[in-house]
Amino acid sequence: MQKDFEKMNEERQENGEVLFANARNAAAGSLRQLDSKITAKRPLAIYIFNVQKVENKSFSSHFEELEYLEKQLGFTVNPVRIYCKNARQVKAAIEKIGQMREELSFGIDGAVVKVDDLAFRDILGSTAKVPRWAVAYKYPPEKKETKVKDIVCQVGRTGVITPMAILEPVKLAGSTISKTTLHNEDFIKEKDIRIGDTVVIQKAGDVIPEVVEVVTSKRTGEETIFTMPTTCPVCGAEAVREEGEVAVRCTGIECPAKLYRNLVHFVSREAMDIEGLGEIIIQQLLDRGLIENIADIYALTVEEVASLKKNGKKFAQNLMDAIEKSKQNDLSKLITALGIHHVGVKASKTLARKYKTMKNLSKAKYDELSEIPEIGPIMANSIREFFMQDQTKDLLKKLEKAGVNMQSLEAQGEDNRFEGKTFVLTGSLEKYTRKEAEEIIERLGGKTSSSVSKNTSYVLAGEESGSKLKKAEELGVTVITEAEFEEMIK
Repeated sequence: MQKDFEKMNEERQENGEVLFANARNAAAGSLRQLDSKITAKRPLAIYIFNVQKVENKSFSSHFEELEYLEKQLGFTVNPVRIYCKNARQVKAAIEKIGQMREELSFGIDGAVVKVDDLAFRDILGSTAKVPRWAVAYKYPPEKKETKVKDIVCQVGRTGVITPMAILEPVKLAGSTISKTTLHNEDFIKEKDIRIGDTVVIQKAGDVIPEVVEVVTSKRTGEETIFTMPTTCPVCGAEAVREEGEVAVRCTGIECPAKLYRNLVHFVSREAMDIEGLGEIIIQQLLDRGLIENIADIYALTVEEVASLKKNGKKFAQNLMDAIEKSKQNDLSKLITALGIHHVGVKASKTLARKYKTMKNLSKAKYDELSEIPEIGPIMANSIREFFMQDQTKDLLKKLEKAGVNMQSLEAQGEDNRFEGKTFVLTGSLEKYTRKEAEEIIERLGGKTSSSVSKNTSYVLAGEESGSKLKKAEELGVTVITEAEFEEMIK
């Protein structure tokens, strides 16, 4: 019931717990709890809607079933049920229930019209998904007017800065709404939402509150036009909106709002590949205050890590060994780990080969970066902005001090025999994984692609090669076997 939901949220607020968004989510989450003791504490209620089977008794109508459930067996049955004799009465009942919505003790988003006669139900039958003897009517979302008291910005885990309207509290579809997302800068401009405006809000799908429109007739002239921040409200780093994107992003790599996401990416297999340092362990380290930035990973002790698990000494030593091993990764892995916007694994390898050291890369100019074929102007701009940030400079100093490798490990005077060549791999190789073969090709100056075109130099075909081999033959692209590939790399 709504009053039970509100009381439960009040108790959660007093205990410093996260509030439930609505009764529907609270009920669903309670039923999914693995610990039945938690479910038992929740003020759950249920309405019984149907009799599936009862021995030594038969019914002719659904209404009769409901009466039996309630009056004979003592079950709680939905009190809002209206018997109708014709379509006109059905329409009137739907309208009446719609008018009652706000006064009901529970939330609804529609009404269901059912055939009452059970014999008729048998004749009508059902489709694979729904009965033919029932149809649902969905009420339009309830709308209310309220005032925008302020617009504040929140920073998500990916660094996206989202504007949030702070509203005068208003009761809407069974819950009190005091704030709602405004999505992005374009949404605010399109609807011309200003601080101080009277706005109409509704719940999308009766769940998520949203601003529908501004009541411009109620403007007084004292409303304030909102502008997106140019710096992150959490860490103060530059906030940018790149061409072609709607989101404004924080560029700070040490931003506390982004820390969890940045850590998960930093230790991932494609990046620093720290085995054992997964999402759960990262969250535990953050919760206990054992790490406050990425570089703190390299300051962890065996004792601190062991404290995360019962009898955790072996786990701790394995993790510390993995952390130590990651210090010797190639520069390309570190570039990937930094999570520079638009820069993926392949671009990181290109940058590592081109600049050899992190110091050289951090000083690279936009013009020279944008001239690299695999980089281009958008990525070049992102790289340049990243290395100009004070937070980036601070993190790199900490990582270098911790002993993390900052140089390309590829041999000086590298062998570029595959320079200008593009390979496509297909099928299963006997001596190499696909990743190993790609690394060899790239180390020798070549490029790999996932699709065959007229610009493809070679298709390396293993066992069970498929459509890529067929396309290569159609285009006249040179196809090589694994044995021929080994000859080429000797």
